[in-house]
Order: sequence, then structure tokens, then C-alpha cells
Amino acid sequence: MGTTDDSRDVSRRSVLKASGGAFGLLGIGSTRASDGERLSPARQCPDATIQPGLVHYKTSGVENCADDHPATRELKRSVKDSLETHYPTVGALIDRGYIPYFDFLTSEDGDGWSHWLNPEFLSDDTIVNPDRPESILVDHKWWRPIGVMFIATREGERVDSPPPVYSDGGGECLPWHSHVGLPGRYAWWKYRLLYEDGFEGDTGRLPCRTPWMMHVWAYPHPESVYAHGAPPRGNRGGPPAERAGFATDAVPGEDELDWDVFPDMLLDKVAHR
Repeated sequence: MGTTDDSRDVSRRSVLKASGGAFGLLGIGSTRASDGERLSPARQCPDATIQPGLVHYKTSGVENCADDHPATRELKRSVKDSLETHYPTVGALIDRGYIPYFDFLTSEDGDGWSHWLNPEFLSDDTIVNPDRPESILVDHKWWRPIGVMFIATREGERVDSPPPVYSDGGGECLPWHSHVGLPGRYAWWKYRLLYEDGFEGDTGRLPCRTPWMMHVWAYPHPESVYAHGAPPRGNRGGPPAERAGFATDAVPGEDELDWDVFPDMLLDKVAHR
């Protein structure tokens, strides 16, 4: 099992509690400038909120999406195939350079899931590529990748007009959302600051919003393939759990995926950036 000394573990969890879960994992580590110098004045971000919040690229773009459309079915199939082939375990994510995002330590037992992000894939020139998803969504009970989140960046820069999943007589399917709440904006900025080589914070302030993002769930979802929240636990593939994919004494399916089970190489990578 990956282990840490008690003081390091207490420090992480103390930061999490002190931040109210807003900054989480990304609040731990060094920064290149004081956070107080980076806060955007509200007048510069009219849609921004203090509490968590999101906006859709186009309301009609969400309403035009259908789970039974051939393009949606093909995208879901490609995502599921990619997860099974390239990213079947948490260990595979770690090996490919994915890092748990800020929500990992705020995830609730019993419905736990989190985003994992890949700095390399955020900096490539593709947007909707199931073989190189910018983010993978992981269930904490079954230790299972259950979907992806595409992020509309190209070579690390935000794309302001994300591509539709499909266009036909019913209109364009554009199920993209962006976070405008302070927790999401801060976490995105902090992630980039810590893990993207050469990133210096653009204008030196928090962005007014995150890039456009799109979930695609590999398992049945009662709302939509593109829903923002995860499908219920009963819709995440069920037992048996996936193997860990790395050396650990924890038992997937019996032990929740938690900070304490990670290998030291991942803990050191997160803590010391």
C-alpha cells in the first residue's frame, strides 16, 4: 500500500477542511504567486458566483441532444471501448499521467466519484478524442473508470466555440458546460499552475470561467449520456470491482478508493509540485 507519514496526511486533510472542500487536493503544494494577487474583481466576471455554479454553452444545444441518436451511440461506444482497452484501472490512469482533480478528497462515501485530469492531453491539438480524453471519471467503490470529460482546449488554450457532437435537422447537439463559481474557477487555475509546464496564470488573475467541458458516461444514466452528475451507484457496472492496477493492500470493492491507498510516486507527485 502507498503510505505517507502522519503529518503529511493530517496536513492534506486540514487544508481540505479549512477550505470547505472548495480547493481540495489542488490547494496542497507550492504556488508561483500569492493567491490574493490572482482574484478577479467581480465586475470583470459578471457571470461569476461565489458558490459553485455552471452555465451551458447553449441551452438549445443541450435540448437537441438525444441518447438514441447514432452519433451519441457511437461516441458512447468509443468511450466505453477506450476505457476498457486503454484505461481499465486506476493504475492505468496513473501510468498514463492522470492526476486526481480537486474533487477527489471531497467525494462522499456511498456515492463517491471523481475527475482525473491529464496535463499532456489538455495540451494536445484534439478536443473530442476518446483515446486521449482530457479527464476520466472514476467510481470510488468499484475503482472503475465510468466515463470521460472532454475539455475544449487546443494546445493548452481554451476553445471558445466547442464542436457539436452532431448537427442535423433537429439542430446542433452541444452538451458543453463551463464552471463560473469560485470553487471551480479556482481549482482550474490552481491545477494549471501546478501541473502545466510554463503556465503563469495568463493575465495573473483567476479566469472568469473554466473551459467548456462535456461528460460522456459509459454506463446507463437515467438523465442523459451527457449529464453533469454521475449515474447512480447501481448504474456503474456493479461487482466485481476492477483490479487496482498498482500494488496496494486495499481491496477494490471492499475498501473505498481513498488517498491512503495510492502509491508513493503519485503522492509525491501531487504533494511536491
